Amino acid sequence: MNTSLPLTVLEGKLEQITYFNKETLYIIAKLKPGNTENLVTIVGFMGGVSLGEALKIMGEWETHTKYGQQFRIKSYDVTLPASVEGIRNYLKSGIIKGIGPMMAGRLVKRFGADTLNVIENCPEKLLEVEGIGKTKAASISNAWKDHHAIRSLMQFLQEAGVKTSYSAILLKEYGLDALNIIQSNPYCLANDIPGIGFYMADAIALKLGKLENEPERARACIIHLIQQSANDGHVFAYLDQLTARCKNLFQIESEAAEQAIEDLSASGELIIENKVEVPDKKRDKKAVYLKALHQAEAGLANRLKALLSVPVVPQGIDTEQISNEVLKKLAIKLSQEQLNVLEKIFSHRAVIITGGPGTGKTTLIRSINAVFKALGKQISLAAPTGRAARRLAELTHRNAKTIHRLLGYNFKDNLFDKNRDNPLDADAVIIDEASMVDTYLMFHLLNAIPMTSMLIMVGDIFQLPSVGPGNVLDDMIKSDIIPVFYLKKIFRQARESSIVLNAHRVLKGEFPLLKHINEPADLSEFYFIEQNNPEKVVSTIAELCTRAIPERFGFDPIKEVQVLTPMHKGVVGTINLNQVLQKVLNPNPVTINAVNNSFKPGDKVMHLKNNYQKEVFNGDIGTIISIDGKKEELSVDFYGRAVSYDFTETGELSLAYAISVHKSQGSEYPAVIIPLMTQHYALLQRNLLYTAITRGEKLVILIGMKKALDIALKNDRPRQRLSMLADRLSTYRLSDK
Repeated sequence: MNTSLPLTVLEGKLEQITYFNKETLYIIAKLKPGNTENLVTIVGFMGGVSLGEALKIMGEWETHTKYGQQFRIKSYDVTLPASVEGIRNYLKSGIIKGIGPMMAGRLVKRFGADTLNVIENCPEKLLEVEGIGKTKAASISNAWKDHHAIRSLMQFLQEAGVKTSYSAILLKEYGLDALNIIQSNPYCLANDIPGIGFYMADAIALKLGKLENEPERARACIIHLIQQSANDGHVFAYLDQLTARCKNLFQIESEAAEQAIEDLSASGELIIENKVEVPDKKRDKKAVYLKALHQAEAGLANRLKALLSVPVVPQGIDTEQISNEVLKKLAIKLSQEQLNVLEKIFSHRAVIITGGPGTGKTTLIRSINAVFKALGKQISLAAPTGRAARRLAELTHRNAKTIHRLLGYNFKDNLFDKNRDNPLDADAVIIDEASMVDTYLMFHLLNAIPMTSMLIMVGDIFQLPSVGPGNVLDDMIKSDIIPVFYLKKIFRQARESSIVLNAHRVLKGEFPLLKHINEPADLSEFYFIEQNNPEKVVSTIAELCTRAIPERFGFDPIKEVQVLTPMHKGVVGTINLNQVLQKVLNPNPVTINAVNNSFKPGDKVMHLKNNYQKEVFNGDIGTIISIDGKKEELSVDFYGRAVSYDFTETGELSLAYAISVHKSQGSEYPAVIIPLMTQHYALLQRNLLYTAITRGEKLVILIGMKKALDIALKNDRPRQRLSMLADRLSTYRLSDK
């Protein structure tokens, strides 16, 4: 039973627009209801309206903690005038481009109360008015359609049960003709807007009377499900599971789903491989790939095989020379384990170096640099994210780039400048944090590496896998065709760290050695606060950030403390934690309202996607240093460099007092706080906990339930990612292995 309250109707004239985001259509405005002089604040998604227009708004009253009572827009309509005088005043106001006071008078004189209907539905009749030719008539008709296109689109979505906030996405994709396009071919949304597109398309199509088993719907559903599978990290999906999900989730019969897969395979959009071994079931199944992912996985395997087939020219350098060179250049005396690795890697075309915290991976990268420099070789350093690349550059004192920047990625054209025809100019390429590299990116990286170059991949295989599809580093190791060097020795300084000690205990599934933060003892690095109530977890985190950590450990609560949580939603998710921490850490009264956040000067924010024009990358964290309401822009300090954002670009930012564990990969923070609750059950995994702990440099505080900690430690079987990379690679063996 639907228990939601009926919407309230508010009618009046639009008097003032306080804030409007062109990208999202989010508006804060003032409405004057009826004949009163009182202005009402209206907020929500609304477009295609002008000052002075009469509006009929459906919505709900709410009370904002700072701004008081306001009206939340759910849907709206422009109340067009019906009287001749009202129509004349409406048109002569300039709302419709090309119609001024004189033209408005002529139109009303000719068509009277039917004027607006003629403009909208019978524009050819405009030729009957003095001074209007074919060009002018078309111009007036188009101006009318443009002005009302956004409103019409939002009304249509509302009637179809689709969130009106999606209007901005549709307008960006299709322009002002969006409504006509989606009405004529709703399932184009499934391809054009991955993720949410199919749900929108399905709601619209069913509203338009489409049938559940129509071929067009079945094909769109298959594409949606396999894209969803890729978003979950899988490179392919099993055919029988695809058809079962079509039936269970969208009531599409198996026969229709199978026919859709055949049709998509025939058109080249999907690739089907007939035999995939499923060890636990002792049988083969059909694997269904998106064409681009199949090309990436197969191409990656073939390119790596080709690289490994090229003989390596001996470098003519022995262990003693390596040791002396590293000692001279870096003032570091290498361990025997590190020396053994260094001596061997130079005789292979591609290698993997892996190990946990404190095992010397960074020292090896610096040492490899020193040896290559002594040999007069050209080396390129890269990492998957901007933060990881920046950290790599700081540790090696050499230039390091993101892999995208190294390959010259052009986001507009979705192309890489560096490829087989235009390879990298490097004798060796070192990739740090290689466990974060997905199938697509590794394919393009290998395409750009010359056959005469060396590829050295460094990473911690126990961390979370890449956000994108595949488990590339792990699959390469499983294939047994690439030499893998495991660093196991934990160095003395690292052994003295309770963070490193407990990270390795977590890897073994052992309970970390826990100390309560209130225990009267010397300052430690690793603490646990047991708390079973989610609300109290949040209030304790706020207390830790505002008082306990700054006073006891001296860390800046905004710049040096990072909260890491497994989820976005819920009481202990990033969304709620950010709102709470913003309130207690940044009481600045100056605020701008974006769609998903309210931002203030002094806020800690994260950039959400690579923006090479601004030279800011996905996951970069900065501080808002100014907000200019008149210019409608804000400025963010990223690592000592100010970057400006127009208010319409604030969708690229989110609050970052709390971030997801996945977003933290490739970074380290002086202090981290990690809430663990049984509400996080779906994401309580050993590698997630390990990844979170190893982000802390000097202080790690776990807070939550011991039961949740126990679940994470016992769950060493994160859901297997569907990939055939290891199988493709294992068909090839080096002759000297």
